[in-house]
Amino acid sequence: MTIAPDKPRLTVEDARSLGPLIQRYADQIDETRELPRPLFEALADAGLFHMVVPRSLGGAEVDLPTYLDVLEEIGKFDASTAWCINQASSFVTFAPCFSADVARLIFVDTPRSVVANTPAPTATAIAVPGGYRVTGRHGYGTGCHHASWMASRGTVVVDGQPQKLPDGRPDIRYFMLPVQEAELLDTWKVRGLRGTGTHHWTVTDVFVPEERTIAWDILPPPGSGAIYVMPRQMLAAAGDAATALGVARSCLQAFIELAGGKQAASSSSLLRDEALVQFDVGHAEAELRSSKALLDQTAREVWAAMAETDALTLDQRASMRLAAVHAIRKAAGVVDTIYNAAGATAVLESHPIQRHFQDIHVITQHMQSRRSHYELVGKVLLGFEPESNFL
Repeated sequence: MTIAPDKPRLTVEDARSLGPLIQRYADQIDETRELPRPLFEALADAGLFHMVVPRSLGGAEVDLPTYLDVLEEIGKFDASTAWCINQASSFVTFAPCFSADVARLIFVDTPRSVVANTPAPTATAIAVPGGYRVTGRHGYGTGCHHASWMASRGTVVVDGQPQKLPDGRPDIRYFMLPVQEAELLDTWKVRGLRGTGTHHWTVTDVFVPEERTIAWDILPPPGSGAIYVMPRQMLAAAGDAATALGVARSCLQAFIELAGGKQAASSSSLLRDEALVQFDVGHAEAELRSSKALLDQTAREVWAAMAETDALTLDQRASMRLAAVHAIRKAAGVVDTIYNAAGATAVLESHPIQRHFQDIHVITQHMQSRRSHYELVGKVLLGFEPESNFL
């Protein structure tokens, strides 16, 4: 594999330095249900949305462990901010699959370029000379209000019929269009991860040239770079896990501060003096450290394999999936423990534990967090070779 020369790149310290700014906008993030423009611009200018852009295009192309460390650090300050960065970054792994000119147009040339996408192929793309006329309503366009491009996902139609690939599957692609050609709908009315702005959106008879389309399951060319070896679904899952660990760490710290000053109900002692509280804090710390250790170790092992062999085995992919879903589920368990221990204080919107509780329970509802992923990994360990987009 050809590795691009080293260049200055993002570090955890870079992410940590943005913490005070993120915290300053925390209430506005929740109120407006999007990243405030000044915050987005600061994040973009720091390179956080270009972590996975190829170095050949001027991006950071960070290693996997650094990617996860940065997201965890941002997640400690705000889950929505980290979520937006991860969702946009995991889509950037399509960059090596486009021609260099198109990749540069979409991911680099537009100032502070971000692509918002959609998980389901709900659009229809009618083939016309030079491209396609795309129409459809899409769900869950995370970060659409700060996006420069939208990736409409749909099925190619020729002469009124869905076009088939040589293997008989429908021809499903992403169709890249400027955000101005989409209509953003106000649908993201939720309690957690409010600032992700994950609204629905529509496109109506928008022309997209052939060169700005890409198969939804295309693999990057060999030698593109180690980070692109990891399946996109799995990179997103690992980023979600890092975000969840950041949320849980902040939640635990918020409780430790609370317990040192709050009087226990029906008692003259502080929360920190109660044996059950001490147990909960110790157990939560163990859960956090162990699940983070598994994610970190697996990420290092997977990164070494990707850099050396330009490929991942089924067992390696299963290990990454297991580490990701386990970190998310354990992080949620830690937040639940803290929420229960904090008493009535935790229900107040003014207390960070309430926000952590809401955010983590939106993370657990995402497809990357499904408990069924344990079953998927179990099948691999038992000798099956399951067919799944999640591996």
